[in-house]
Amino acid sequence: MAKARIFYRIEGIVQGVGFRPFVYVLALRYALSGVVFNNASGVFIEVQGSEAALNTFEKALFNELPPLARIDFWEKKRLLLHENETAFVIAPSDAGMQKSSLVLPDMSLCEECLKELNDPNNRRYGYFFINCTHCGPRYSIIHTVPYDRVSTSMAPFQMCEACEKEYRDPTDRRYHAQPISCAKCGPTLSLRSMQGETLATNEEAIVRLAELIHAGHIVAMKGMGGFHLICDATDDRVVLKLRERKHRPSKPFAVMVKDVESVQTMCVMSEAESKGLRSQLRPIVLLKRKESASTLSLHVAPFTDRIGIFLPYTPLHVLLFQHLHVPIIATSANRSGEPIIPDSQTLVEKLSNVVEYYLDYNREIVHRSDDSVMQFIGDKMLLMRASRGIAPHSFRVNSSDHRAILAVGAHQKNAIALYLNHQIIVSPYIGDLDNVASYMLFEEMIASFERFYGFVPELIVGDLHPQYPSTLWAKKRSVPFLQVQHHYAHVLSVMCEYGLNEKVLGFTWDGTGYGDDGVIWGSECMICDKQGYERVASLEPFLLLGGDASVKESKRILASMLWQAMGDRADDVLLRYFDEASLKTLKHAYTKKINAPLCSSMGRLFDAVAVLCGMQSDISYDGQSGLWLESLYDETVLEAYAVEIDAQTIRFLPMLEAMLQENEPRLIASKFINSLVRIIDEIIQRYPLKIVLCGGVFQNRTLMEQLVSKVSKPLYFPQKIAINDGGICVGQLYKALQS
Repeated sequence: MAKARIFYRIEGIVQGVGFRPFVYVLALRYALSGVVFNNASGVFIEVQGSEAALNTFEKALFNELPPLARIDFWEKKRLLLHENETAFVIAPSDAGMQKSSLVLPDMSLCEECLKELNDPNNRRYGYFFINCTHCGPRYSIIHTVPYDRVSTSMAPFQMCEACEKEYRDPTDRRYHAQPISCAKCGPTLSLRSMQGETLATNEEAIVRLAELIHAGHIVAMKGMGGFHLICDATDDRVVLKLRERKHRPSKPFAVMVKDVESVQTMCVMSEAESKGLRSQLRPIVLLKRKESASTLSLHVAPFTDRIGIFLPYTPLHVLLFQHLHVPIIATSANRSGEPIIPDSQTLVEKLSNVVEYYLDYNREIVHRSDDSVMQFIGDKMLLMRASRGIAPHSFRVNSSDHRAILAVGAHQKNAIALYLNHQIIVSPYIGDLDNVASYMLFEEMIASFERFYGFVPELIVGDLHPQYPSTLWAKKRSVPFLQVQHHYAHVLSVMCEYGLNEKVLGFTWDGTGYGDDGVIWGSECMICDKQGYERVASLEPFLLLGGDASVKESKRILASMLWQAMGDRADDVLLRYFDEASLKTLKHAYTKKINAPLCSSMGRLFDAVAVLCGMQSDISYDGQSGLWLESLYDETVLEAYAVEIDAQTIRFLPMLEAMLQENEPRLIASKFINSLVRIIDEIIQRYPLKIVLCGGVFQNRTLMEQLVSKVSKPLYFPQKIAINDGGICVGQLYKALQS
């Protein structure tokens, strides 16, 4: 029978995911000889055997990939036969060639490990750090590439004989699984008081932690990427105590539950949402709360019918729920606005007034990461925070550019991105750069990625805003710096994801972004291509009274808009919201334009409408007004307010006057969202182009659902990257690749 030898070069997620042993097992299955080895850009394979066996091998290579593997690019060619070759081998990697291998996100417990965890006959039964090549920590434990045990925080733990045997066996699921360990040789647990007293260790520590939660204590537990604050989510008293201690008056808490069956008792859940919740990404998924969900405290997510739900994603979480009979709040352990805390020393320093006990383990978290957050619009995922399980995230782009490029993102919900070897690599969520801790994480993240990839940027790209910390950081570097307008970068990010090479009509609605004219933009309708953009419609500008102060005290925004719409007639209305002295002071600032920059932000319009709909508290978290309006929306209300769009201006002010004639917040909220749908639909009719939606306003699920159901054209919105400012870095890079 005629023989042949085939060479494959494969790029993508093919290192650190069990790809080489997968190829090895396939070669044995089809009686092929040859070799597989890691290369700087991916994996090289040479296989030799009969034509029939080679064809079957190739089909299996693409159809039976390991769970975490992904092939982005491949090529093959025929080689000369090796006449005396009889075996297939895994060749050792060249450590000097590893700097381009991708650093992967941490992954939740896989089904096979879960079975072993619960199997009394398995040697890892009940072992809280069980993992394999298909799951477990990666990004959180790695110091540098190559991804070998010596380069991770598992280095101090010497493998026992049984673990080492699995680690060395190419046919074993744990072949080269760097975090491999067992109860005999792995990390250990300890439960401590905030005063440092050790109360229990290992299995007993988990049991005692569950008892403390049931007793109404606020505890902390070290997860994959940092500590969670945990308490009983059914106990009003303890939830309110957590809010008071954390100075978090109304922002919803995420809730972790034991299984999908528990979720179904509390929330309405589609098949897509259930699939997303159960996926190995294990994100927080925003779900609609059932009115009959009486067990969960209403203080978990006040003033909204959405709850962020997620399932246990580490073996430690799974084991904890074996001793719990209540759902738990599991929220990031941090000071408000700061990154998640990764170590017990910082936890004690910063949260001793919040936490009473904490469960720790002695494996270092090298790189912290928060929980990822998403929701679903129909069957399409809408990503709101890309972190644990999702980021670092990479995807290949079709570009011949060979430069190393760094994108430093925006100000809020910051993330950075690199372009290297035809790959865009997006960092995990960093946060808002207006606090010292987040800015330090921003600098740490850049340094880590430069170290991972031996990366020295030849170009830095960032936002147009002259005072963004990311912009100021970039200007200090002696590297060429390209600035891209905020909303244009949003649209470019979606164009990059979908490979849209033609002109598009982009709707970028958010809270703030620096405009070309120095005005705060945020309601942009743009015709965009890779070369540039034309702004074709936006809200009529209004004064932002007190600047950033109005973002927190949103009734100031309402005052500004009503004075612009009604003049002095607005005073009587505004006395519902201000005392006479405060209103007089504010009106003086409006009249004299004192600390009152011009703004055209759709996010701020949401804030004003929410005040009219009865939202009384000051804004304490991003998106609060949108959630308020979502909770009031009534699908049976089909009417909308009349809004005129003349030339390039959306004349929205008469809509506010019309709202004053309504008696029901339900009607105002419903007609307002319907009006936004009609505005978009009217502008779409003017331009025969593909439609792109991006920016934080489109995180509003009700608005998106109405657009998807009522707009006749296909809508492109990001699914692989965050729809808010977390995705801007991708658009910045995409623009740099055109320069």
